[in-house]
Amino acid sequence: MSDTAMPQGRMQAQAAALFTRKRITALAIPALILAYFTYIFISFDMAGLGERVNVNNAKTLLSDTYSYKTHVSRDNRSGAVEIAIEGERKGRYSQGQGPDWVRLGEETVIDLGRGHIVTFGDAVTYRVPDYGVISAAPAAGGVNAVLPDGPLPDFISASKNRLMVVTDAGRLTVTRNRAEVFKYSAGWELFFFTLDSPYHGLGLGALASRALHGEAGAIWNAFWTNKMWRHGDVAWALVETVLMAFLGTFGGAMIALPLAFLAAKNFAPLGALRFAARRVFDFLRGVDGLIWTIVLSRAFGPGPLTGSLAILLTDTGSFGKMFSEALENVDEKQIEGVASTGAKPLQRYRFGVLSQITPVLLSQVLYYLESNTRSATIIGAITGGGIGLLLTQAIITQKDWEEVTYYILLIIAMVMVMDTLSGWLRRKLIQGTDAGR
Repeated sequence: MSDTAMPQGRMQAQAAALFTRKRITALAIPALILAYFTYIFISFDMAGLGERVNVNNAKTLLSDTYSYKTHVSRDNRSGAVEIAIEGERKGRYSQGQGPDWVRLGEETVIDLGRGHIVTFGDAVTYRVPDYGVISAAPAAGGVNAVLPDGPLPDFISASKNRLMVVTDAGRLTVTRNRAEVFKYSAGWELFFFTLDSPYHGLGLGALASRALHGEAGAIWNAFWTNKMWRHGDVAWALVETVLMAFLGTFGGAMIALPLAFLAAKNFAPLGALRFAARRVFDFLRGVDGLIWTIVLSRAFGPGPLTGSLAILLTDTGSFGKMFSEALENVDEKQIEGVASTGAKPLQRYRFGVLSQITPVLLSQVLYYLESNTRSATIIGAITGGGIGLLLTQAIITQKDWEEVTYYILLIIAMVMVMDTLSGWLRRKLIQGTDAGR
């Protein structure tokens, strides 16, 4: 009895210990996860996120993606008035001309809509419905603002040298030297034709009529050479981005394929040779493409070729590893069958090896081409090439975000096209013409 009882007692103790460990583990894992998220909450200052959020800036950014600003500016010293789209010289109205909501004369009257009226004259006035008239007389001593009685509302910022009024209708800024009104309007103004183009303001029917009467080339040229939206430059930037991805991807694949034979144990019997080839692949793919971009730009200078080389180096390492693994899994019987026909070594590789791994190679190369199209956008921002450069310039120079939105939409469209093309090529080259049926 005692001999039987002892093992049962040990088994019960072991079972109890096992259940205890499982309970501790079940409690420890959620506790560790909770501690990790607590650390993130504290170290990332999540509690202060609400204080850092600027809703007004977010609204302005959002409105800039689908609208444009018209600037009406007055030099308070000379009295000269200028009107420009987005404040750019290339979008400036000719002297004495402007949109229909601006009436030029001895006094410039700006109708912002919904009863909001700004007047440039001896003094600058802004009639705000349900509030009153705001007046400012710029002089050497300051802007001399006069406001309706009562507490200062949130939409007015006033000091000795500056007055700013921001309403839903627009924005007025007055300093001693300058008064300026911004009015937002929906759409991407001057997207097709600039103000100096004879086709600006024409409807689709009028453009079609002129095109049918022999002006199609002139209409296209006016659109393609648009000085503000630069459609021709943008199109070439897209082509340059795709070329960077194409050269880098296929260049890396062509270099990696022969080197992969040195890293495959069934084709390179020398262990030292395999070790060296594999470490080279590890080094090339271990360094991120952006790091290669920075290094190469210091060595060769900026340009799309530098971006292509950065993609090539990174992809050579990735392709080398994948291709060598594919070579190690080839069917030896097919190679022996080709050899039995009296084929030479190169013919054995061509018909016994490459024919087996071609589907894998093409699938990986086409996938990387699609992925590198996105990467080339970021790399181009560093090396000074492609659509990435234009996107970065639009962000850094603080341009209004409708141009940034335009570039982002083009990048998304480019990636979608490359994805569709890559999938179609994979079906045609790997699965055959009947795969899509």
